[in-house]
Amino acid sequence: MEFTAGSVMRRAVRRHRRRLTGGILLLSLHQATEAAVPVVIGIFVDQAVSTGRLEPLLWCVLMMLALFAVLSNAWKAGAWQVMRTIEFETHQLRLEIARRVLDPRGHRTGLRSGELLMIATSDAEKASLVLRAVALGFAGSTALAVSSVALLLVDVPLGIGVMIGVPLLVLGLQALSPLLTRRTSSQQEAVASTTALATDLVGGLRTLRGIGAQHNAAERYRRSSQATLTATLRAASTNGLQDGVTAAMSGLLLAAVAGVAGWFALNGRITIGELITVVGLAQFVAEPVGLLGYSGQVLATSRASAGRLASVLASPWSITTGTSTTVDPSKPLLALEGVGYKTLSSLDLSLQAGELVGVLCYDPRDADALLTVVAGRAAEHSGRVLVGGTEVEELDIDLVRRSVLVEQHDTDLFEGTLRSNLLAGSDKTARLDRVVRAAAATDVVEAHADGLDHPLADRGRTLSGGQRQRLGLARALLAEPPVLVLHDPSTAVDAVTEELLAEGVAEVRGVATLATLVLTSSPALLGKMHRVLVVSDGVVVAEGRHAELAATDPAYQEAVLR
Repeated sequence: MEFTAGSVMRRAVRRHRRRLTGGILLLSLHQATEAAVPVVIGIFVDQAVSTGRLEPLLWCVLMMLALFAVLSNAWKAGAWQVMRTIEFETHQLRLEIARRVLDPRGHRTGLRSGELLMIATSDAEKASLVLRAVALGFAGSTALAVSSVALLLVDVPLGIGVMIGVPLLVLGLQALSPLLTRRTSSQQEAVASTTALATDLVGGLRTLRGIGAQHNAAERYRRSSQATLTATLRAASTNGLQDGVTAAMSGLLLAAVAGVAGWFALNGRITIGELITVVGLAQFVAEPVGLLGYSGQVLATSRASAGRLASVLASPWSITTGTSTTVDPSKPLLALEGVGYKTLSSLDLSLQAGELVGVLCYDPRDADALLTVVAGRAAEHSGRVLVGGTEVEELDIDLVRRSVLVEQHDTDLFEGTLRSNLLAGSDKTARLDRVVRAAAATDVVEAHADGLDHPLADRGRTLSGGQRQRLGLARALLAEPPVLVLHDPSTAVDAVTEELLAEGVAEVRGVATLATLVLTSSPALLGKMHRVLVVSDGVVVAEGRHAELAATDPAYQEAVLR
């Protein structure tokens, strides 16, 4: 499906057409009965007040009670139905954005997490307001149609004047919509950018303070916030201009209609009751005209947000995947043949079932490139990446994700408990204690009276870096993927804990059906590996046991021995 601002808005109307139709009918009924009020008053002025009869007056009172009962309940029910429809659409849009952003194939939006968060929350809500704009637009049009017909019945020139003047007024007001859309879009982009910057700065606040850069960061945020304020004021000024023009033009139309009707009444062309009807309708017409003007504003805001949603939904995938759902268990679980990507050049690597393989990269850029390749995020790599003997591009993405798990050293934790973070939705409760011990994270659990049920704040910010790292490792071990790729899993722990962690990883992963690739310079971890590959200038330059390499390779000794 092709996503544009218009298609997102049209789809919202289509997929909620039943609920929306109910809301439109109820709101239109409210507007029609409200337009009928001055008509009823005018009729009974001529029938009761002018004649002095009591019976028509009683009928007038009863009719007014009935009209107000209908219009009051129709408004409440219609507004509830439209709001319910908007909430349904907002929910569906948020789910779509979340699925798109979280899809393992990745996306090329170029947006930061804070900007994506704004799109999934604020823009999803504003894009859904197209349903309100449509409902109010229909309701306002119904009110104008009823008013025009009533005026035609009173006096044809008056009715024609209103029928010509109102559409011209509405078209004039719509001339401001493109400007409002542009300024609203600029405002939303500025807000998203400032939100993303705030998210980045809060996440790196400790680092900024450590290097004394917090003042520069604050100044950068101030400039971004000022730009957002300027964009917001520009959008607000356009909204205010449209509101002012709507009110002024509606007032002029009211004055013109009322003036002409008064002149007709003085000349005996219309009755006093008809004059009251005309003046009441002319005054009432300001409300549906205002509704149409407001609908234009909402539509402009909705279009701007829908465009931002469409840019995410239509963004290309970062990687391409196939449909194959089987691998050959007799082939290496993971293999790289002549892979080139960024700093890597013709790198070969093979990982058999039951193997623990360490990789030492002299250049950290080689490690980053290798991680990107094995994680399936290097769409432009050369050579072949195979999982179970099948090229990764031919495999179904879900199979790839089940087969290969990459655990970075900068672990992400979530709000919840230690238990919920480790299980991550699985039911492997029986293995929890074992993987916690293997990751040398027992002290993290035992430090709290409620143990695994200890609550964690967002991103686990109450824990140290080493504690977060070990919990992430325990979670990865619990997942038990066929291929586990670890990147510096012990950088934030002391030597004793590092030794315990290395032994635990070797014990848990040292089984015949699993394979583990560890990118590290830790001698404790490399010493537990079955073999170690040394990567320099993007290629494997040495291979062997840790003890052998440490004894014979000076460059290896310098990089590893502490």
